[in-house]
Amino acid sequence: MDTALKKTLKAKAHHLSPVILLGTKGLTPAVISETNIALNAHELIKISIKGMEKKDRIIVANTLCNDLEAELIQTLGNTAVIYRKNKDK
Repeated sequence: MDTALKKTLKAKAHHLSPVILLGTKGLTPAVISETNIALNAHELIKISIKGMEKKDRIIVANTLCNDLEAELIQTLGNTAVIYRKNKDK
């Protein structure tokens, strides 16, 4: 992904609210499934990751992206922005 597209996606994500809330239980199969559904519907989503240290939040976000073949656009505080192009649209 080139930097111009990443910059555009960051700007679009600015006004979004988190659609996935990830808590202290971490990355569960249910969270992965719901994130997959959200990515199919919206392509660009925010995820709120609470109850973890910064390095753990980044690991969880990267793991989620790898599992779902998505792209991590940005992490900012407790929020991660991920993108996956919907091939059907």
